[in-house]
Amino acid sequence: MKHFFIIAGGKIEDAFAIEVLKGFAEKTVIAADSGMEFLRRNEIVPQVIIGDFDSVSKETLEWFQKKEGIVWHRLNPQKDDTDTEFALRLAISMGAECITVLGGTGSRLDHVLGNIELLGIGLELGVEIELLDANNRIRMTDHGMVLKKEEQFGKYVSLIPYTAQVEHLYLAGFKYPLADYCLKGFCSIGVSNEITEEQAEITWDYVHFIKKNPVHSAYHQTSKYSTALDAE
Repeated sequence: MKHFFIIAGGKIEDAFAIEVLKGFAEKTVIAADSGMEFLRRNEIVPQVIIGDFDSVSKETLEWFQKKEGIVWHRLNPQKDDTDTEFALRLAISMGAECITVLGGTGSRLDHVLGNIELLGIGLELGVEIELLDANNRIRMTDHGMVLKKEEQFGKYVSLIPYTAQVEHLYLAGFKYPLADYCLKGFCSIGVSNEITEEQAEITWDYVHFIKKNPVHSAYHQTSKYSTALDAE
């Protein structure tokens, strides 16, 4: 499986991110604009750099310009899409089958929400995309799934509907099970569930989920298009 990492400009805990990157011997790394700062701090040279470079320091830009073998994509600052979206679409055009975004979360909630929205690109094009930080794993899914407790990222699982409602939702193996439930928006019933069995199962009809698995909690969002997130 061709695994791509996009290093975006949000909050990155260096030790966590380095450990994640070390876990993949075969990978392609794309730096999106100020995501270059993390890479420079840790002397990691990506295969690709993309951005309008309006939020990266001059020193960092010059440091990478001295490196050989990097493919550069310079974007017009006057554009409709974010650097992260351009990076995602570039990765998919390069054959990515799985994409992990580091630096896709942080204090800019508009960017966080925008990046969660971008997970839908993966649904449309059949590419697995996740937002990952030291406390959260966020995914969007349009099908049911089985979660093994020993492999869970964090303690909690949260489900959040991405469309108006998720029909015929079943949760098995959880502390708070559901049977044939209609999960609608504007409520928090899907937040902070826990896996109590060796594995838990989530199934539904006509929905998309955002599944978020933080280190301590995970949530799945349900709706016609569902997104899944795992968080701490």
